[in-house]
Amino acid sequence: MTSAAQSANSNAKQAARSRPVKIAARVGILAYGITHLLIGGLALQVAFGQGGEQADQTGAFQALAQQPYGPPLLWVLAVGFVAAALWRAELAVWGYSYVSDTKKVVRKKAVSAVKAVVFVALAVLAATTASGGGGGGGGQQQATAGVFGLPGGPFLVGLAGLVVLVVGVVKVVEGYRKKFLEEMDAPSDRHARTVLERVGQVGNIAKGVSIGLIGILIGVAALRHDPAEATGLDAALKGLAAQPYGPYLLMVVAVGIVAYGVFCFFDARYHRV
Repeated sequence: MTSAAQSANSNAKQAARSRPVKIAARVGILAYGITHLLIGGLALQVAFGQGGEQADQTGAFQALAQQPYGPPLLWVLAVGFVAAALWRAELAVWGYSYVSDTKKVVRKKAVSAVKAVVFVALAVLAATTASGGGGGGGGQQQATAGVFGLPGGPFLVGLAGLVVLVVGVVKVVEGYRKKFLEEMDAPSDRHARTVLERVGQVGNIAKGVSIGLIGILIGVAALRHDPAEATGLDAALKGLAAQPYGPYLLMVVAVGIVAYGVFCFFDARYHRV
């Protein structure tokens, strides 16, 4: 590596680890929590048969945009998501030096890279909604339709659904086993730590369930060769509500999503950044 490249790499690393970026990253985690509080509220409306908005990120941002001071707040969220994306990208490239297990480091870096992409997508969606864009949700179906047109397309879509389902299951297991504590400087106060652990468990398990539901929908789309089946969180939650005892199950999931939003508030405070 040339001295110029080394200098550029060092400057980028230093910028990504600067105090302003770290503070903004906490704002991004907080923004992620607000998003889940909104989604959980919309999901509860669906459970009670009152859902008019999409119970996903798009619906959450659109609902927020309709409130007083909603668009400025969406811009704040967008900036926070960008900062969180930069922070996750930094972890994906230079992070986890404190972890001795090489396989664990690779896994954590891969997860951070995926989360960086998620935060970028949320930043774009928040900014688009704040500027008056529709932010409509047909992208996933269109992407799936494109994959169906490739050789072995249904197999690829099915494989993607399986991967998403596995991610959801892993999230549930990690939530139950309190793995989220590994990346947090948990409070020393016993009561506060207990609250953090319980909220984190409930929230992460519910988050995993919602991811798993999306994976199941993608798998169904592959089996039926129908891209329209490969819908996102909104359709997954509304599909759950349509099942026997579905509204009650959806209420449980919705409360869990709200718990995940509350957990993100703790995470914004205690996560190592």
